[in-house]
Amino acid sequence: MFSQFLYALPMAIVVIGAFVLMLLSNSRMTLSRLNFIAVFFLMLSLIVQFFTWGEKESTYLFENIFGSSFILDDFAAIFDFMFTIGAMLTLLINNEYFKSRRYFSGEYFSLILFSVFGMMMLSHSHELLTAFIGLEIASLNIYALVGYHKTRKVSTEAMMKYIVLGSMTGAFYLLGTALIYAAVGSTSFSTIAAYVHGTDLQNINILIIGATFIMVTILFKIGAVPFHSWVLDVYHGAPYPITMFMASIFKIAIFAIALRLYIVMFSPVNSFWTEILQVVTIMTLIGGSWLAINQTLVKRMLASSSIVHSGYLLIAISSIGLDSDIAAPAVMFYLIAYFLSAVGSFGILSFIATKQKKQMTYDDFKGFAQRRPYMAIMMSIFMLSLAGFPSTIGFLGKFYIFTAAIESGQLLLAGLGILTAFISVYYYFKLIAMMYFYESNEPQRKFPIRISTVLIVIISLIVIWGGIGTSLIPYVPGADGFIDIARQAIGSLK
Repeated sequence: MFSQFLYALPMAIVVIGAFVLMLLSNSRMTLSRLNFIAVFFLMLSLIVQFFTWGEKESTYLFENIFGSSFILDDFAAIFDFMFTIGAMLTLLINNEYFKSRRYFSGEYFSLILFSVFGMMMLSHSHELLTAFIGLEIASLNIYALVGYHKTRKVSTEAMMKYIVLGSMTGAFYLLGTALIYAAVGSTSFSTIAAYVHGTDLQNINILIIGATFIMVTILFKIGAVPFHSWVLDVYHGAPYPITMFMASIFKIAIFAIALRLYIVMFSPVNSFWTEILQVVTIMTLIGGSWLAINQTLVKRMLASSSIVHSGYLLIAISSIGLDSDIAAPAVMFYLIAYFLSAVGSFGILSFIATKQKKQMTYDDFKGFAQRRPYMAIMMSIFMLSLAGFPSTIGFLGKFYIFTAAIESGQLLLAGLGILTAFISVYYYFKLIAMMYFYESNEPQRKFPIRISTVLIVIISLIVIWGGIGTSLIPYVPGADGFIDIARQAIGSLK
């Protein structure tokens, strides 16, 4: 009992921190102090996760109370690491941004922690309704965060669009759950998996229809085409910290449940969706690339490119159904690679936005390398990584994805993925060209020593290290070490 309490402690610390911050939201504390209190609870949760990592076997959390609703395994633990580290980076990198915007208040930090708790609950879920509750806890807080700038019409419109469409896809999830319950008589992953394994595939049509409805919800949440209509407007209307939070951390949470469903619950019938996923992947890669090419605002370009990155991840998801051994670890590695690059690029945009109110276009970056040479170098590193340039972690992420596609015989998707990676060079390198190939009339500014800038420097170094680091420094994992950790996490699934 005590050991299970210890393993559940990271989630408990986060939700306790959320309630504490909610109580402190009306106090006279400064935003910086509330921010550091939020980071303190996340750091405390991270420390507990670190000391319990790899010591537990897959087991259900308080099985005599919750049954098989929550599972404790290395798969959920590695996602917990991502959520807590990602939330800490989001809060610390955007500390200057918070202070420059008067509409931020104490409850913002509480909403962030409640959302992280929902994501952790989602990664540990081993039952459909529990997963839905975790998904909705995370989503409802993000809805509120998107429209946090209440006096800005664009933010309010983005929030309303996201709420309406998100609620509709939530209804799809519940309908799918109801159909699966009608077929199986249970919503437990293990019971559904046993039913699928032991039943003739010709007699589970209701279950397949229900699972397809759940897949629609997942495809909407990751912004796959044709469920992407909300992405550009919501990312554009949300404040920079929330756009960073959604584009990186929330997407990771959705793939956490998608992998558990695809590998554990529906593994015998994965082949049924292979052709559907392939078509969706093709539309996502082409549609996202087209949108990214046609953007003038840098924020909307990054939002459009996030659709393309969802397409890359879908290549690996469909490869899982075709028995690729590297596909599932490739998804987890790519999530780390995209997370680092997205957090870094949005972090730089957020830092620049502290001094101006308007949205930044490509033209605003003309001569940026002369004004802020160190920032330009780091932004270039993140753009190169997102484009999949060699010697960056983004290159290895794409390499593992395309390897999985070739291993599973999906040569068309591998070729299309490589083609869209070349296309992405246009809109990513366009920003680099604006920074370096134009002169600026403004004087060069010193590199500001802030928590945010120091963290961005560290992330840029990790992006390079993830691309070239193997065993150059003992005990410091490179790409191979990340893949081994991902394999260990996938092996813990049951």
